Amino acid sequence: MTKIMSEESKYKLAHDLGFGAKVEDGDWSDVTTGEVGSMVREAIRRGSEAVAKETSVENGIAHQNAK
Repeated sequence: MTKIMSEESKYKLAHDLGFGAKVEDGDWSDVTTGEVGSMVREAIRRGSEAVAKETSVENGIAHQNAK
């Protein structure tokens, strides 16, 4: 099985979303489906932002090189 997100990233995301205390001990069984859904949506949002930023930087470099 391929890991999509590191354990560190999952814990940081849980803390950022306000339920990190539930998973401090490594037990994710108390996390609700709503909280997991929030994690997924936020991870997708952050990933999309990172891709957009990277694409913007690459396009800027390509544009500068075209001059």
